[in-house]
Amino acid sequence: MTDETAQHQDDQRNDGYQVEEQIGFLLRKAHQRASAIFQGQFNDHQITPTQFSTLVKLRDRGEASQNHLGRLTAMDPATIQGVTRRLIDRGLVATKADEQDKRKMLLSLTPEGVALIEKLVDKGKTVTELTLAPISAEEQKQLLDLLKKIT
Repeated sequence: MTDETAQHQDDQRNDGYQVEEQIGFLLRKAHQRASAIFQGQFNDHQITPTQFSTLVKLRDRGEASQNHLGRLTAMDPATIQGVTRRLIDRGLVATKADEQDKRKMLLSLTPEGVALIEKLVDKGKTVTELTLAPISAEEQKQLLDLLKKIT
């Protein structure tokens, strides 16, 4: 079947539903674009988007429990556990017992983690700039504002 034949069949269905116009499809394509740009910027540092977000939040907060860090970075408990474990193994994040609640562990950046995240923040800005480059500054602000509304 040629592309033209497939397009003709799509047009003939005429039920008004085209997957290419749906939010999930478009968000997935936008995510794929942002992910490819992220990889291009961060490839030399062997860091994932979730690890980057975690390091940035620890930089901003100073320290946080794993549970709280998961909420701050929009990760479920299993995901944040794996992310923090890998960052600890790499020597970028340290743990210590919480003074108020000895059952709770607090996470913070090591000096190596601080040095790395300070070096990478500009790359994070570049990922956003390149991802949004096809649209105007006004559209960029509007898009980000709308995405914040639905999340």
